[in-house]
Amino acid sequence: MNHLLEVVNLQTAFHSDKSKVISVDDVSFTLDPGETIGVVGESGCGKSVTSLSIMRLLGKNGKIGNGHIYFGGEDLSKATEQRLRQIRGNEISMIFQEPMTSLNPVFSIGNQMIEGIKLHKHLDTKKARAYAVEMLERVRVPRAEEMMKEYPHALSGGMRQRVMIAMALACKPKLLIADEPTTALDVTIQAQILMLMKELQDEFGSAIMFITHDLGVIAEVADKVIVMYAGQVVEEADVFTLFKEPKHPYTQGLMSSIPHIEHDINQQLVSIPGTVPTPQTMPIGCRFHTRCPNVTEKCKQEQPDLIEIKDKHKARCWLAESK
Repeated sequence: MNHLLEVVNLQTAFHSDKSKVISVDDVSFTLDPGETIGVVGESGCGKSVTSLSIMRLLGKNGKIGNGHIYFGGEDLSKATEQRLRQIRGNEISMIFQEPMTSLNPVFSIGNQMIEGIKLHKHLDTKKARAYAVEMLERVRVPRAEEMMKEYPHALSGGMRQRVMIAMALACKPKLLIADEPTTALDVTIQAQILMLMKELQDEFGSAIMFITHDLGVIAEVADKVIVMYAGQVVEEADVFTLFKEPKHPYTQGLMSSIPHIEHDINQQLVSIPGTVPTPQTMPIGCRFHTRCPNVTEKCKQEQPDLIEIKDKHKARCWLAESK
């Protein structure tokens, strides 16, 4: 079976007048139709830059330096801007973390939805409007007809996020990239949004790339997971294997920092010391060695490769094979 999305040795850099900063380095993964991949890691690990590289939305300073992004067999890293405009919002859609930054405050919800639907589905205004109302009803927005006239600031965070999902799924994309879509929402609304995305995925058959730092969300939605640290993939596994047998010390640290219902009330949560290094202060050797409890001399000198330990479970760690 051919992969819907195949990212191969992706390297993304940002250029200024004097320097070049590599933000994502040697990232590879695949995603099949109807599958959900979770991308997890702290802020500054390169999750969002990876997703923006796929969409080729890096701004004038961002460039894909190395690697390939194959979508349905087509290399998006070589695609023209005209071709990318046809793909964005049509075959690949994106839901952003904070919908207020993605929705235009001076246009009504209806105007913004109709514009995208007319562009990609080639419908006249009347049919595009009816389709927009239908999509709002699909994501369970109450009073969808009246909501079309509202402006983004008049909606709650949960409602804005529903509108964003309706816009993203309007063209039934093959790939939906969700960049921390539930972070700003309270827990009950978060659960509703996750359930809604799952239902719509089952209906449309879209693949989902779900970016988050919340492992609870990953456990809920993902089929497989890649853990990112300092711009690299440090572990990759199906969701059950990752939670049962995390091999990389960083993944183990993330798991240990989650409160569990069976933990003793007086038990302290474990935290990972230090912070993610910036691209300008990247350590030599393994990028995690400055924070790792199991560090060896080899870790400080040589960078490990992402190797397969067993059955598609990969880790970037010198000690992973011996665990």
